[in-house]
Amino acid sequence: MQIPLKITFRNLERSEALEADIRTHAEKLETYYGSIIGCRVVLEMRHKHHRQGNHFHVRMEVSVPGSTLIADREPDEHHAYTDAYVAIRDAFASMRRQLEDYARRQDQRVKVHEAPPHGRVVEMHPEQDFGRIEAADGGLIYFHRNSVVDADFDRLEIGAEVRFDEEAGEHGPQASTVHVVGKHHLVG
Repeated sequence: MQIPLKITFRNLERSEALEADIRTHAEKLETYYGSIIGCRVVLEMRHKHHRQGNHFHVRMEVSVPGSTLIADREPDEHHAYTDAYVAIRDAFASMRRQLEDYARRQDQRVKVHEAPPHGRVVEMHPEQDFGRIEAADGGLIYFHRNSVVDADFDRLEIGAEVRFDEEAGEHGPQASTVHVVGKHHLVG
């Protein structure tokens, strides 16, 4: 964190044990998002109930680039907040989920599908039912008549642009499928 952790106790005396627990949880937050600017935690003892005991409220603000995330655990939400450690644990769990969501949005973690390799037909042997493609990296890829999809093998010409799915064959790399790239097809 760029700004040191700030812990405030309201309506209760400062407790080294509670402060240590909060610090331990705060350190773990950086494993979920490494660019935390600062963190403020307020632990407050609310209403004194004679039958149910004290209720604790935790409010946490975590500053990250471009935003402030807030976790606010109200004592009325769950009876377990009569235990300060449970309230702290739940507030930090909520903040962890928010940080993970924020990190995914920041990183724009979306699945990127690679475009299939492409190249040009450089050899045609119609009498033997195969041809060869020169891949973008200069390697030669064997393909069989039956690998050509959505086109007629006999009408393929040398120089035709194709995209293909490559696999290992008996005699080196081969194309399992070959698609002719026409003027209406885009190669990514």
